[in-house]
Amino acid sequence: MAVVISQKRKIVNRLMIATVILVMIIFLIPIYWITSTSFKSLQDSTAVPPKVAFTPELTGMVKVFTKRSMLRRDPSPETLAKSTWYEKLVFNSGEKILRASAYPSRLWNSIIISVISTFLSISMGTLTAYGFSRFKMGGADDWLFFILSTRMLPPVVVTIPLFLMYRTLGLYDTHFGMILLYTAFNLSFSVWLMKGFIDEIPVEYEEAAMIDGYSRFEAFWKIVLPQSVTGMAATAVFCFIAAWNEYAFALILSSRNAQTAPPFIPSQMGSGLPDWTAIAAGTVIFLIPVVIFTFALRKHLLRGVTFGAIRK
Repeated sequence: MAVVISQKRKIVNRLMIATVILVMIIFLIPIYWITSTSFKSLQDSTAVPPKVAFTPELTGMVKVFTKRSMLRRDPSPETLAKSTWYEKLVFNSGEKILRASAYPSRLWNSIIISVISTFLSISMGTLTAYGFSRFKMGGADDWLFFILSTRMLPPVVVTIPLFLMYRTLGLYDTHFGMILLYTAFNLSFSVWLMKGFIDEIPVEYEEAAMIDGYSRFEAFWKIVLPQSVTGMAATAVFCFIAAWNEYAFALILSSRNAQTAPPFIPSQMGSGLPDWTAIAAGTVIFLIPVVIFTFALRKHLLRGVTFGAIRK
């Protein structure tokens, strides 16, 4: 029998759709603004009122990958003739290129630290969550609360003790130290999310497998783990974003070798006043890896966030 939708219900549905579209547009405005600023000239980026229509250029993208200083005098015609196209862009903004910037290495540090720490958080979090979900142990609720309590303090509260510990242990400004810290920081989140997903997997599947001769580990590996992929993907996205965007620990506990992009972008751009085109360009490039990672897991993410909606 066909479902009849009343006129009132149609109006409500359309209003809800319009509201969602409006909220989406509001949330996308900052993304559009930072992206457009990365392709503006320095004059357009600081214009009052702000310019919506402008001539795009790549000066900001060039600046984010270079270290520059102010020009004392205009370059000679011979210098301009020998200059590359990107050097001319910087000349036009009143600067000259000294050398390549450290931004690519900082971005690479972000990728290494975020990917490895996310993998470790998901691996250990899944095993821990499986133990809490399948085995009865004394004080399990207290242990779970203790694990969650590690996320209750803001990072700035523990950065000084961690800084002193890292200096003493030789972990300051090392990739291993940052990976260890981000793994510990995301582990509680991973445990709690994965426990919810594993709780929704019927234990009868494992019992049937063990009756057929599987060991406990084989039942976990061949039965539980494949059904947990959606939950692991959803958890991986959140853990990766948390590690990718982390600022306070990266600012205090690293300086050069293991520094990630978030503290580098606002502190190293511009040779005089803040160069918003370079900062915007660095931010846009910084967004690309996390967007790719989230987009690659979009199917698992959609299934993961709705996992458990249909009970066994």
